Amino acid sequence: MATTTRRDDGEGVEFIHEDDGSITARDIETGLARGGESKAEALSQLAEVLALEAGEGSPVTDEDLEELGLDRDDFDDKDLPEFMQ
Repeated sequence: MATTTRRDDGEGVEFIHEDDGSITARDIETGLARGGESKAEALSQLAEVLALEAGEGSPVTDEDLEELGLDRDDFDDKDLPEFMQ
């Protein structure tokens, strides 16, 4: 059973210690979460997700897809969250 370290003021980060030994960091305000093998790794991953949610980063271009050997037509973006479309 996973255990949680939680703050009750609606701000901050809660840590969920998963049964497999990994740790999930969840932003209490947004509900966004990411995991890792340590608190530091989970926080780093969560920071990246929060930055992307805030509009930081750059969209994937056709050149990016080509470099990765992917074709835009192979993806259906109808079910993606609005910020990813």
